[in-house]
Amino acid sequence: MKSEPTRSINLQLTRRQWLSKAPAGALAAAAALQLLSEPAHASSAAAPNTDNDLGARIYNIRDFGAVGDGKALDTAALQRAIDTCTKDGGGTVLVPAGVFQIGATELKSNVTLHLSAGATLLGSADGKQYHAVDAIPLNGDTTLVDGNWALLFAVNAKNVTVEGPGTIDGQGYQFHSPVRGQLPPSGIGGSKRPYHLLAYRCEGLTVRNLDLIDCAFHSIRVIQSQRVHMDTLFIHNRVNGNNDGFHFISAKYLTVTNCIVLSQDDACALFGTCEYVTITNSIFSTRWSVFRLGGGSPRNISISNCVLHQVYGCPIKFQGNPGSSYENISFSNLVLDDVTGPIHVGVGPRPPRAVPPGTTPSKDDMTGGGNAFEKTAAPAVMRNISFSNIKGNVTTNPGQLDEAKVTSTANPGEKHSCIVFNCVGGATMENISLSDIHLTFGGGGTAEEGANRNVPPYAGEYFMLGPMPAYGLYARGVKGLTVQNVRLQTASADLRPAVIFDHVTDAAISSLSIEANANAESAMRLTDSQQVLFTAVRLLSPTAVFLAVEGSANERIVIDGGDISQAAKPVTFKDPASRQSVKLRN
Repeated sequence: MKSEPTRSINLQLTRRQWLSKAPAGALAAAAALQLLSEPAHASSAAAPNTDNDLGARIYNIRDFGAVGDGKALDTAALQRAIDTCTKDGGGTVLVPAGVFQIGATELKSNVTLHLSAGATLLGSADGKQYHAVDAIPLNGDTTLVDGNWALLFAVNAKNVTVEGPGTIDGQGYQFHSPVRGQLPPSGIGGSKRPYHLLAYRCEGLTVRNLDLIDCAFHSIRVIQSQRVHMDTLFIHNRVNGNNDGFHFISAKYLTVTNCIVLSQDDACALFGTCEYVTITNSIFSTRWSVFRLGGGSPRNISISNCVLHQVYGCPIKFQGNPGSSYENISFSNLVLDDVTGPIHVGVGPRPPRAVPPGTTPSKDDMTGGGNAFEKTAAPAVMRNISFSNIKGNVTTNPGQLDEAKVTSTANPGEKHSCIVFNCVGGATMENISLSDIHLTFGGGGTAEEGANRNVPPYAGEYFMLGPMPAYGLYARGVKGLTVQNVRLQTASADLRPAVIFDHVTDAAISSLSIEANANAESAMRLTDSQQVLFTAVRLLSPTAVFLAVEGSANERIVIDGGDISQAAKPVTFKDPASRQSVKLRN
C-alpha cells in the first residue's frame, strides 16, 4: 500500500496531466461550475473601505498644483496638501524632486513633511511672501522679542515631523543689507527676517535628516515646546547677522544628536527655562558661541561628545541675570579646536548701557542693561555645574569664518580670554567642578594685563570684562570649586598668571599642572579667599613666584605636596595679607 505523500503526489500529477490534455472548452466549463458552486464566497467580498488608510496616506504636493521649477510660487499648493493631510487625520506630505519656491507656510498636527532626495524648498527672496505669525507673542516675555516671521511655522501643533534627505534653502543673503540703514533686496530686514523653522508651544516635534542652508535669521527656533528631537541635520548659516543654528527657548524634553552646525551666531542657544536636555555626537562652528545659556531657570542638561571647531566667541557661555537660576548642568567629552574663550560662566547684574558722548545718562543707564524686572528680581543662583574631559587649543587671533559671506572684527577681550567663573552683585555660584581638562592657550598676554586687579563687577558678555588678568582660569565669588587633573599651557609667552582666585571659598585643587613664565609676577594669585587646598600641584616651567597671596580675608590656604620647585619663591604676601593664612607642606 502506498503511503499518503506518494498518493498525494500521484493525484497532483494526474490533475496536471489532465489539465495539459483537456480541451479549452472543458476548462472553461469547469471554471464556470467552480464559480456557480461558490456563490456565497463571491457575494461576501465587501467593497474596499476608503478610510482604512487614514493617517497613513501620502500627499504629493504636485497633485495639489505645485510646479517645482524654482520660479513658480508653490506656497498655496504646499499649504493645500498640508491642510488636506491634517484634515484626514495625518499622514505624509511628499515634496518630490524639484525646486519648490515658497513663502510662509504653516505646519499642522500629525503631518510629516518629507523632502525626498533631490527636493528643495526654496524660501522666496520676496519679502511680501512672508508675514508675522500673530499667534506667537512678542511682548511680555523678553526671550521672545527676536521675531515671529518664518518660512515654515507651527503653533500649538502635535506630532509634527520635517524630514529629508532634501534641502531647505532660505536665500538669506537676499535679506542682508549691503549698506546699514537701507532695506535689503528682499524688502524686509531686522526682526522681520524669516527663520527656516519656527515652532511655538508644540508637542512632539521632530526635525531630521535635512540640509538647512542660508537662512535669513535663526535656522531653527523652538519656543515653549516639549518632546523636541533634532537628529542628523546639516545647518550652514553664514550669510547674515544673527545667523543662529538652533535657538531653543524654554524647551522641555529636548534632544539634539548627530548634527553639524556651521553658523554665524549662536550655534545652539538655550534660553529661558530649558530642562531635561541632551545634546550629543555633534559638530559645531560659529563666530559667536556654541552652547549659550541665558535667563530663566535651565536645569538638568547634559552636553557630551561634541567637536567645536573655529568658535570665535566662546564655546560655552552662561549669562545669569538677576531672577535666573541654573542647576545640574554637565559638559563632557568635548574637543575644542581653534576657539576663543573657552568657557565663560557669569551670574549677576549686567554692565551699564553705553551712553553716547555728550548725553546725560539715565537712571537705567547707570543701573545696568537689564529690564525693570531684572532690577527688582532676586539675585541669580547657579549650582552643580560640571566640565569634564575637555581637550584642545585656544587662539588669541580669531579670524574670519570659512565660507562666510559676512565679516566681523574681534573685540580686544576675545583675544586674551580664559576659563572664567564670575559671580558678582550678591548672586550665588556654588559646586562648580573642572576635571580632566587639557588646554593650550595662544599666549601673548602682557604684564599690564596680568597686574589688573579691577575686573569690572558685572556678569555680561565675556569680552565686556576686557582682557583677563589670567591666561588659564579666573574665578571670582565662587563657593565650592573643584579642580582635578587639569593641565594649562601656552603656545607662546604669556606674562599673566595661569590661575587667579578672587573671593573664592571652599576650593579643592588636585593634580593641577600649569605652565608659567619666568618674567611673570606669579604663576597663581589668591585674593581674599578661604579654605583652599592645593594637592599634587606642578609647575611645568620656571617662574619667580608660585603663589601670590593678597588681601586681609585670606585664611586656611594649604599647599600639600606636589612639585613647585621651579619657582624661585613658593609664596609671597602683599600687605595686608597674613603669612598665617597659608600652610606649606612638603
